[in-house]
Amino acid sequence: MDDRMKRLVQFAALWVAVLSQLFFSCAHAQPAASPQDMPLRTGADMLMSEPLQLSTLNAQFSTLNSQLSALHFAVVANQTSVVGDVHLVDTLIRTGVRVTKIFCPEHGFRGTAAAGAHVDNSVDAQTGLPIISLYGKNKKPTQEQLADVDCVLFDLQDVGCRFYTYLSTLHYVMEACAEKGIPLVVLDRPNPNGHYIDGPVLDTARYRSFVGMHPVPVVYGMTIGEYARMINGEGWLKGGIPCRLTVVPLQGYRRDSVGYVLPVAPSPNLRNVHAVGLYPSLCYFEGTHCGVGRGTDWPFEVVTYGGDTLDLRDYDVRDGIDLWPLMELYRRVPKGKFFLKNNFFEKLVGTDALRRQLEQGLSEADIKATWQPGLDAFRRIREKYLLYPDGRE
Repeated sequence: MDDRMKRLVQFAALWVAVLSQLFFSCAHAQPAASPQDMPLRTGADMLMSEPLQLSTLNAQFSTLNSQLSALHFAVVANQTSVVGDVHLVDTLIRTGVRVTKIFCPEHGFRGTAAAGAHVDNSVDAQTGLPIISLYGKNKKPTQEQLADVDCVLFDLQDVGCRFYTYLSTLHYVMEACAEKGIPLVVLDRPNPNGHYIDGPVLDTARYRSFVGMHPVPVVYGMTIGEYARMINGEGWLKGGIPCRLTVVPLQGYRRDSVGYVLPVAPSPNLRNVHAVGLYPSLCYFEGTHCGVGRGTDWPFEVVTYGGDTLDLRDYDVRDGIDLWPLMELYRRVPKGKFFLKNNFFEKLVGTDALRRQLEQGLSEADIKATWQPGLDAFRRIREKYLLYPDGRE
């Protein structure tokens, strides 16, 4: 490694150390007011409003290498990545931060692509920055794509479900950063389904895929920042190499704040808080011959099979996975016509047990009882990585 590269690594390491000390200490400090009395502010809000702003870092630490006028940032973002009502990328550029490129997940940078649709590389019309798709030719940033990047900022709104693919994007971004030796800063956002933990734990030996990469339950009750800490801490990245991770925490967040309304829809078919609440209980239908309202005005609020519609628009959302819609449609659909033949149902669920349990006619209570040992073990792992008050304390 030449002297210039050594100094670059030093510079980036100090930058991460400063952010880690500033924001991680904020997350663990004892506030004068309880979290529910504080205004909710996202990691992006906190990053851009703290006294130590990104645009001042170069001036404070430029003595490390006079040849380095600024760090070059890549941003993993989509339509949810906002500071107030302004996009994060636009906000960074206005404050003098050198953004060199954008990485975007499933649904694209502006969030208009359909679920599962190939997303091509493009150019952002507003900033002229290149947009590299992580749901196209590659789902992991290549080392070439990171060649001119000193640090990556990650800001995506998660919905708290294992099969929501932004978690897999997070994993691969962390892995690429670890391999390249560059820091990653995750700007935390609230989890609208963060108030409970439920579902079977993924069998990674048999059903690991882009809709589920880690041994966690369907609903894991963590913010995306906490989840990133778990990926790192549990050694889930390739080779167990940790990512140089900083999480910029939320202010005023409690995971038991039920009904948090997302300011921007996280994806085209999760348009309101009710659909987001039903999503953990309805996504399994994607592995069946039933529909979940895609193409209608009520995606993930209705379930259909042929001409039969199960309207859930006024259905109360439970604090837990609700198996009743799945069990009811399984009862109505002709025998042998319910599941797709590609095992996508098993990939979504994480095991092959639920299919067998439906076929055997087990009750919801009996099915959920089989999840408890895995959930109990996961809670012990999860506890190590939490940044915010847990449960109704």
